[in-house]
Parts: sequence; C-alpha cells; structure tokens
Amino acid sequence: MKKIVLSSIVASSVVMAGGYKIPEASLNAVALSAANVAHVKTADAAYYNPANMVFMSDENHLEADVKYIGLDSINYKGSYKDKFTNESGLDLDSESEDFLVPSLHYVSGKLGNARVGVSLVSPGGLSKRWTENPAKGVAEEFTLEIIEFNPTVALPVTDTVAVAFGFRIVHSSGIVKSDKGSPTNISRDMTGESTDFGYNLALSYKPTKALEFGLTYRSRVNLTQDGDAKLYNSALGPAPYNEASYDGSAQVTVPLPATFSAAIAYTLSSATTIEFVYENTQWSAYENLDFSYSEPLGSAILIGAFDKPVSKDWKDSNTYRLGITQELTSMTLMGGVVYDESPVPDSSLSFELPDSNSLAFSLGGRYHVSDKLDLGLAALYSTRESRTADNDSLDGEFTDGNVLIVSAGLGYKF
Repeated sequence: MKKIVLSSIVASSVVMAGGYKIPEASLNAVALSAANVAHVKTADAAYYNPANMVFMSDENHLEADVKYIGLDSINYKGSYKDKFTNESGLDLDSESEDFLVPSLHYVSGKLGNARVGVSLVSPGGLSKRWTENPAKGVAEEFTLEIIEFNPTVALPVTDTVAVAFGFRIVHSSGIVKSDKGSPTNISRDMTGESTDFGYNLALSYKPTKALEFGLTYRSRVNLTQDGDAKLYNSALGPAPYNEASYDGSAQVTVPLPATFSAAIAYTLSSATTIEFVYENTQWSAYENLDFSYSEPLGSAILIGAFDKPVSKDWKDSNTYRLGITQELTSMTLMGGVVYDESPVPDSSLSFELPDSNSLAFSLGGRYHVSDKLDLGLAALYSTRESRTADNDSLDGEFTDGNVLIVSAGLGYKF
C-alpha cells in the first residue's frame, strides 16, 4: 500500500515543475529560478554543483532555509469516462494546497585537497486533492513526501577544474485515497514508505575569473514502495465501509528520474553575473504504474479498478533557466526566469497530475550582516499553461494551478 500510495502520489503531486520534481532546494535556487549551477558559491553548492566546493573560501559554510509553497486550485471543464463512469458538462476544482518545506546545506573547510558537503532537501513531492466525482474517484488525495540526504566529496583536478561525486539517500512516504461513490461504491485507502539509493556527479571548470562552466548528473532513484492497502467494494453506501474487501500488502515502483544539467556563467566588470542552465530530465523512465498485491483481490471490479497496469509513457523533458546576480557592498540581489516543459503526454493526462508547461519568474536577495552571517528572502511565481485533454478518459481543458514559492534563509561561515 505504501508503495501504491507513493507511486500514485509521486505521479500526481508536484505541480511547480515538470512532472513531480522540486528543483528549488535553497534560497538562491528560488531567487535565481535554480540557475545556480556554474556560479554557485554558497553552502547550497553541496547540492547544485558540489565540484564548486573546491573553489569556495576555506571555511565551514552552513545554510538553513525554509520555504512556503502555495498551490492554486486547478479547474477542469469537460467530460470524463471510464468503465464505471460517463459524465459530461463537468466543472471541477481541485483543493488549493499550502506547505512549509525546510532545507539544510553544509560545506566543510579544506580536508587536505578535498571538500565535503551535505545537503538535506525535498527533491519532489507535494499533494493533489479533489472533492467531487469523477475526479475524486481518481485522486481524492494523493500526498507524497520525499526527503533526500545527499553527502558529497569534491576534489581538484587542476587549478581550474574540479570534480565531485555523492550518494543520494532518498526516503519517501505517502497516502493515496480514492472513492468513486455511488453506484459503483469502490474505494481505496493506502499508506506507504521506502528508502532508496542513487548517486550524483559534478564537474566545475573556471578557465578565467569571469567565465565558469558546470556539469551535473543526478542518477535515477527507483522509489520501491512497500506497504498496506485497503480496497473496498460494497453496495451498502458511501465509504467508509465496515469491512475491506482487500486488506493486505501491496508494492509498486516509481522513478525519481535522472537529471543532467549544463551551465555557463559570465561575470561582468560591474560584478553582475549572468548564468544560463540547460536541464534535461529523463522522465521516459516512467513507463507505467503497476501495483502488485500479496493476495488475489477476489473481485473483478477491484481487479479492473486497481490491479491493471496504467500506461504513463512519459517523455524526457527540457528546462531552460536564466539567472542574474548583482553583488553590492552589503547585499546580493538576484533574479531569474525558467521555462519548464511537461513530460506528461496527452494519452496519460489525468486528474492525478494535470501537468502542463510552465513559465516562472523569481526575485530575491541576501543582506550581509557581517563577513560571517547573511540573511535572505526570495520568491518565485510559476504560471501554468492551459492544457487540453483528449484521450480515452478525458475530453476537456485544465486551467489555473499557478504556484507561489517564498523562501527565507540564513547563511553562516565559521
């Protein structure tokens, strides 16, 4: 069940970037629309490009951030049909969502020639809830929490080149609920969690003081969820029923996809840095959503609703990020813009994740209280393109669903 919950949640939860990723894992990332790969020189280098740790000042760098994420309601107008339902003239709204998400980054002083970093972040997750059928029958609640612990080590190759590697330790947990209501009266209630592993690689090249290049790769992590599921099939009335038709374990695997980034940054004589990042996310690893159960479900209706592989066939997606940093005497000002492609094809678009291309703008700054301490605030607003759905289940349009992120952070060197 946990596995079921997680995979479904993963497939339906994050609405601030293509698919279910959350790239904004630090204050600078929010301020720069995550265009902080080549030029990053604060503690979040441990996550965004750990090879850059080699070129940081020989101190311990620490940063703690907390960000607010607000998800607007998504509207759907059109029709929906499956083997149990055939409705038209729908005008449905999902629930709006609010979250507080912390993050932590640390970069050590020099240990010989090496530098060590640690990041604790949330690379994906969130939630999607619908309270009206037929959307409720697909995604009454899909909630996913993903926490990644990412230790890294960086080494110099030459005076201008450094490399790094690290390990991704990812813990995920989730809840999935759906209730098709009358006359079908089938529903599910699941929870789950897992811990899975991957790796990351990075390279930093600084041929001149002004010009910087960065390459990073984060491997795919298969979220191998195991848990328990309660599936209901009753004609007695709306859920909850007194006794589950199935009450046992369940499993499912969903990918947290691999990501490759290439970045270039140039700093002008005015202390203005412009950085461009190209990012490719390998969403094609998400081919289907397939749950397995320890025991037979015993009901043709339950098998048809919950035990058939669901084709996803997502595609690799591209993201384009542009960030500008202006260094002042006691402040650092930042701004950014990002265009993010959706990996979800029309054939598998659903209430679980009504994803679409997005365009986001961001602003932020840091105030340097002293040489050791700085305080920062940043905001990002993501607008979603409307998405027309025309597949076996949906014939209509999804609109709205914009996202606001506000981040506050503290940086300290010692």
